Amino acid sequence: MSKLIKEDIDKFFIAQFESFENSLNGESKKPLHSKRKTAIDNFKEVGFPHAKHEEYKYSNVAKIFSKLFDVENLSDDSFSLSLDEAAKYFIPELNAIRLVFINGVLDSKLSDLDTLPKGVHIQAIKTAADDYADDFEKHFNTHKIEGADNFSELNTAFTNGGVFVKIDANAVVETPIACYYFNDAKNADVISQPRNLVIAEKNSQASLIESYVTLGENTSFTNAVTEIVIEDDCIFNYYKYQNESDQAIQVGATMVHQLGKSVFNGVTLSLNGAMLRNNLNIAIHKEHSETNMYGLYLLDGKTHVDNHTVVDHKVANCESNEMYKGILDGQSRGVFNGKIFVRQDAQKTNAFQSNRNVVLSDDAEVDTKPQLEIWADDVQCSHGATVGQLDLDQLFYLRARGIDKQTAKSMLLNAFASDVLSNIKIEAFRTLIENKINERL
Repeated sequence: MSKLIKEDIDKFFIAQFESFENSLNGESKKPLHSKRKTAIDNFKEVGFPHAKHEEYKYSNVAKIFSKLFDVENLSDDSFSLSLDEAAKYFIPELNAIRLVFINGVLDSKLSDLDTLPKGVHIQAIKTAADDYADDFEKHFNTHKIEGADNFSELNTAFTNGGVFVKIDANAVVETPIACYYFNDAKNADVISQPRNLVIAEKNSQASLIESYVTLGENTSFTNAVTEIVIEDDCIFNYYKYQNESDQAIQVGATMVHQLGKSVFNGVTLSLNGAMLRNNLNIAIHKEHSETNMYGLYLLDGKTHVDNHTVVDHKVANCESNEMYKGILDGQSRGVFNGKIFVRQDAQKTNAFQSNRNVVLSDDAEVDTKPQLEIWADDVQCSHGATVGQLDLDQLFYLRARGIDKQTAKSMLLNAFASDVLSNIKIEAFRTLIENKINERL
């Protein structure tokens, strides 16, 4: 087994890019490849983030990667998955536009692309770069955003297998788009880097679910980026669900550009994995916009989850609400780092941030760092964090009424999580999450 020392990880990915570039067959002169080249050059300057990077102080991805990954035994692209096998991991009873990815690449045979609703355009990102050239030139990796890091540069360099989604102006899409990402770790370690671009045009409404699954007992490393561009008078709902294997490493960036007056609702749900790092970065560019961000991490064993969020209020008269909650048991570790920027021109901003954690074992650990940076003077902003155990008075109250200890504990934890779960607007998906939580509690 060939493991990488941390100093060699950069060289490994640079060599991977050279091989990838040689396989592209004449794409070198296309605009997409120009962006790939710029991204790998940027990656070379900084390299793979490690513990000395302030934003990765509590989450040394490089250490985990070098410890777990066998770079000489990587999965190839020959993995095939039947629809019946894949369906075991679909959200039950959910009527959705189904998109299935194998090792980061959209699989058209397993996806449901034949009867798209009116106003919905979906295409593999590699071909969409040509067919929707104007949209790509305008939006793909174009909008700079606070919180972007070198993992995003690495993902851009390897852009090849994700998806392009466009919601036409005035389209109200009641059927959610469900993305299922399968990594094949049955016989070897696997790296996947899906890159998605979603554009919601004026006065549209849509919902997107992203669900991640690793099959097998080997190590998987997912470095995913989803860019969401939201125009005037849009409502966009976004859900991220992680119930990964114990050997799964994931770094995911969701970059939301509220270019128009709009509403963005995001819910992040993390249940299992070796290390899960979620970067949710939002830039508000238009007045009278609203941003709502909710997160729940329910951890046990040695799972490590790190939620990094950024809300950048660039203009006046906007509101953001952020609430992340954690329930930690075993030797798990939860990290929350939330930043709110209120720029000088962003007067009349309302921005609220909360991180609350319940720790169920002596070996579980929480690191929380809510932050506000305000340059405007006419604002209402608050932030706060709590870390504690179950309320013994509440537990005693329930026990005194004949409820056994385990049931009482489960009732209290479900009530704690309900503030987040109530913001899942898709009933079938909410039911799945509630059932998963009840199984764990």
